[in-house]
Amino acid sequence: MVFKRVKQQIPNALTFLRMACAFALLFLEPFSSMFWGLYLFAGLSDIFDGFLARKWNAASRLGASLDSAADFILIAALLYALIPRFDWPNWVVFWIAAVALIRFCSLIACRIRFHSFAFLHTYANKATGFLLLCFPVLIRLFGLTVTSILLCSAATVSAVEELVIHIRSPRLNRNARSVFITKNPPRQDASED
Repeated sequence: MVFKRVKQQIPNALTFLRMACAFALLFLEPFSSMFWGLYLFAGLSDIFDGFLARKWNAASRLGASLDSAADFILIAALLYALIPRFDWPNWVVFWIAAVALIRFCSLIACRIRFHSFAFLHTYANKATGFLLLCFPVLIRLFGLTVTSILLCSAATVSAVEELVIHIRSPRLNRNARSVFITKNPPRQDASED
């Protein structure tokens, strides 16, 4: 019984560790071995917290909210650590600002309609998060321009989709997979992907 309770806390503990890694990235030299190690651990924890929560029947609304918050903190810390290292063209800055404005409108729409703030676990959001997590690798492989176009395009699609879902949905469903999928998973608002 005690083991079961402890086991059910492991997914949330991994999520909290991801948050701690994100904060630690702010104090490390970007692209150093310690930076890459924490970065890799944070990315893997994002995969395993949701997997373990589902496998061990430990998924919860709190876990889903923590997971979204940890994803946001990790991406923000990663971008904060890496953005000053590059000379960004103005068009990229404006594009990022436009995506941020769409995200803000989506949060406001969610708050007005459902009296809550939520980021959805859509396929587009997951793909965008994955690409953002791959930012340091992508920029080394493809350079600033190609990486910026790829990431900003994915972020635009996912932000617009989330806004449309918040506007059109009859109820908040953090697990909405896509604006194009009308049948939702059976466990509403409780997954920790």
